[in-house]
Parts: sequence; C-alpha cells; structure tokens
Amino acid sequence: MAATDTGQASATMQVPMLDLQAQYRPIRDAVIDVVTRVCDSQRFIMGPEVEAMERDLAACLGVTHAVGVSSGTDALLLAMMALGIGPGDEVITSTYSFFATAGCVARLGGKPVFVDIDPVTYNIDPAATAAAVTSRTRAIIPVHLYGQSADLDPLIAIAKRAGVPLIEDAAQAIGATYKGRMVGGFGRAGCFSFFPSKNLGAFGDGGLVTTNDDTVAASLRRMRVHGADRQYYHQVIGGNFRLDALQAAVLRVKLPHLAGWTEARRRNAARYDDLFADAGLTGRVTLPVSAPDRRHIFNQYVIRVPQRDAVKAHLESRHVGCAIYYPVPFHEQACFAYLGYRTGQFPQAELAARETLALPIYGELTAEQQRYVVSVLAEALSRTT
Repeated sequence: MAATDTGQASATMQVPMLDLQAQYRPIRDAVIDVVTRVCDSQRFIMGPEVEAMERDLAACLGVTHAVGVSSGTDALLLAMMALGIGPGDEVITSTYSFFATAGCVARLGGKPVFVDIDPVTYNIDPAATAAAVTSRTRAIIPVHLYGQSADLDPLIAIAKRAGVPLIEDAAQAIGATYKGRMVGGFGRAGCFSFFPSKNLGAFGDGGLVTTNDDTVAASLRRMRVHGADRQYYHQVIGGNFRLDALQAAVLRVKLPHLAGWTEARRRNAARYDDLFADAGLTGRVTLPVSAPDRRHIFNQYVIRVPQRDAVKAHLESRHVGCAIYYPVPFHEQACFAYLGYRTGQFPQAELAARETLALPIYGELTAEQQRYVVSVLAEALSRTT
C-alpha cells in the first residue's frame, strides 16, 4: 500500500509487531511429532533431547561447547558464576540493553559499570569501555544489540590488556557474524536467549551458553545442576538452570529453518530501506545501519524518529505494531540509583531511549504489509513535524 501524495495511508490493515502463528503453521506437524515423542518418553528435564540440541547448536555456531539452560537471563547469570564474578567485582557493560545484562551482575553482588553506546549501531562504545577499566574490573560484557555484533576486535584487546574475560550477550543475535565468524565464540562465554520472539524461539523460556574453554564448559554443566557432578554430591553452589526437553525438541525442529528465517528478515530490512527512500523519508527517519564487517540478523528493525511517542501512538491507532527498546537506560533505573550515575552522563544512550522505535520485521511479513507500515509512518510524520 503505497503512500499517497498527502502522506495518507489509503486503507487500513493489521500489521502485528510479531506473528508467531505465521511461523508456526508450516512446521506444526513436525512440532507436534516431537512434542508427542517427548511426552511418550516421559523424560522432561535435560536428557537426550537437550544433549542433541546442544550438539546441533555447537555445530551451527562453530563452538566447542553449547550448554542448554533455562533462559537467556540464566545464561548470563550462569556464565558469570562459572567465571567467578562475585561481590565487589566490577563488570563493564552498556547502559542500553535489556535489564538482564546488568541485573545479573548485581544479583551476584557485583558492581555494574555502565558506558555509553555507539549512536550508529547502538552497541557498546569501545573507547568508553577502555576508559572504564580499573583494577577492580573482572569482566566486560558487550551486547550484540538488535541482532548486530558489537565491534569485537577492540573489545577483545581491551579485555586482554585488563586480563579479564569477555562475555558476549548474544541474546538477540543468534546467527549474527563479525568478520565472517558467528558471535558467541569470541569471548570466554557467549549467552543466547530462546525467548519466543527471538529469531530462534522456543515455546517458552530457554537459553544457551557457548564456550571454547573446556574448563569453563565443565563448570557451566556442573553449576546448572546445583553444582553437582553427580546427584547429591555438590562440589560448588550452583543453581537450577536446567533446560526442559520439550523446549530442546522444539528448537531442534526450528533450527534447520533459522537460516531461511534470518534471510527473510534481512530481505525485509532491505525492502524497508528502499520503501523509505521511495517515500522520501530518509532525511526524516534514521534507518538502522549494518556495519560492513558484520552480518545483521535483525531481531529488531529499529529506526529513529522525532516526536517518537506521538509517532508510535499514531502507528498503533492505524493497527501497526511497534515497540520501544529501551525507554530507560540502566543508569536512570531506580534500582541502580545507588551507583550514583546521573542523567546526562551517557547522552547517546539517553537520546536513543527517547527516539528509537522498532517496526515489524519478522520473516513472514509481506511486502504489502511493509508498504502499509511506511505509508502510515509517513502519515504520522506529516502530523507531528
């Protein structure tokens, strides 16, 4: 549905932010088959389904070890526990991410140390990261935000100089690459989420920790089952981070489709770019940028617009799904007030929080739906600017 000369959408359609039904319908029979298989086995937690999923994902991601866990949040928590992060330890990360990135540091008694973002990619600023290193730094956590890798080479160098591990928060970035290599295998550990909205989503919570370090892998596997190498014999204090067999089985059905789903998202992102240009909006809307040495998998397609909240309200009034990731940076969250940060300290993150808006980008999105989204957005901008 092309925009008219007056910027008005000529008809109304429904464009949800995400349509999981559209993804599910073609694979329904295969999913039902594996769910039935797990139910018939009556083995619901860990076991052969999880082990097979771990092998499949290790091969897919090009890592030595893949350890299935109960959620993306628990992946971060477990990775930090396995690497010995504890009370008083400083962990440097972006102030602009999903809460779990910083929340897990605080849960372990560590001190989150926030830095600003690159305004183009929304990922952690390497120069700011280097400036934040102190003698108390114990880890650095870059976030591959929205499905695009952080600039890893300088971050790896910073971590090496500081003698601390790099933990990749790849929750939104399964299949993203940096200089031809999949993310998740650059740091001491990589953390993934299988929340249903992710490019590879489970039918509930699930996560994964990747590593190429045999010692770290052994610690991860031990600590996800309360620190026991065998039942009732606990070498360390861990937690219950086990993955359900049902989730692993569903993920194994979905994994062969991941590459195609990702390419569909990338095609939709390219189509948006063209549609915005055709509508004459490229000077009024800031589009996402894919760095030339990285493969963006577009877990979100995030634009910047003036008067973002008014634009969002208009899109929703015309049945166009959209979302804000993230309206409040960590340094402005009430729960982190004790850290002493102030508004204005990280201007790029604060500006992104005020201006960014995610549009529908799922692989099953049609060209007609995308034309409608851009048309309604043009209409919104004509009313707000």
